[in-house]
Amino acid sequence: MDRAAKKELVTALNGVFKDTGVVVVAHYSGLNVAQMQTLRRQMKHAGAAVKVAKNRLAKIALEGTDAAVIVPLLKGPTLIAYSGDPVAAPKAAADFAKAHEKFVILGGAMGKTALDANGIKALAALPSLDELRAKIVGLSAGRQCAGGQGRARGPGLCRQGRGGVTLNRKLDWFEHTRMSNG
Repeated sequence: MDRAAKKELVTALNGVFKDTGVVVVAHYSGLNVAQMQTLRRQMKHAGAAVKVAKNRLAKIALEGTDAAVIVPLLKGPTLIAYSGDPVAAPKAAADFAKAHEKFVILGGAMGKTALDANGIKALAALPSLDELRAKIVGLSAGRQCAGGQGRARGPGLCRQGRGGVTLNRKLDWFEHTRMSNG
């Protein structure tokens, strides 16, 4: 890899570390190509991605980012999984680790918070952002239309009596609070 390609990789990784909600670091030594492809597919399906980069380049890319707390984990053959959803990458990594004992989760970061392997597994146990949205939609649509008082106004826009709040406003509020807290 020439110097220009390394610089381009560092810039790309730096952008990834600045824009992601969670980063997972794992050892992948002993996995074959087919298993790595399976991991990449599972991550992509979950809304996450995987990068294998030289630790030295990853450390340079981490400078000035919130995820810089993972630098001590970058020793040996490591890969970096990441996602905007704080649950997607940990969940996919934990599921893959259950099926492949050679895949060892070392830890990671969520924002400026360093996570050990148990922290990643705890995140993996939480419902994903899409699952939470589905629960909110189900709960609020059921509550707003219960008892026949509300009337349907299209998918997810059920309104009830005086002072009703549309589901879209609730989802906007949820997104706003999630972004301001994360």
